[in-house]
Amino acid sequence: MKTFVAKPGEVQKNWVLIDAEGLVVGRLAALIATRLKGKHKAIYTPHVDCGDNVIVINADKVALTGNKRDGKEYFRHTGYPGGIKSTTPKRILEGRFPERVLELAVERMLARGPLQRKLMRNLKIYKGAEHPHAAQTPTTLDIAKLNRKNSRA
Repeated sequence: MKTFVAKPGEVQKNWVLIDAEGLVVGRLAALIATRLKGKHKAIYTPHVDCGDNVIVINADKVALTGNKRDGKEYFRHTGYPGGIKSTTPKRILEGRFPERVLELAVERMLARGPLQRKLMRNLKIYKGAEHPHAAQTPTTLDIAKLNRKNSRA
């Protein structure tokens, strides 16, 4: 029996819609990363993009557990000596692009490299309830029903 290896042309990609209102960021990001990578499919191949296209709405209404809203810090470096900058999820969620909290969480759950950059292009995150992908007829995935710990009331 030969080992099955999926080819990029054979992969059937679906569109999935997730409403992130009240969902815990880490658990949501882990499920999104699994969907993007394609690990939920029987034809999963590590070096091929066999995952689905994921649309996330209401990304500004995600929940963070514990003291992460104020205590967690995101660091970046400007490239100059002493140029390290930090920010908190609270500042990002109250800012202009609140969807970046979820985007950073998903990005850091995928292995770095060319495939990660390709997979991240399959993720569409919107801070409001509207999205321009109605023509793709996405199926709705209810993350809150999968496990009671996935959402905060």
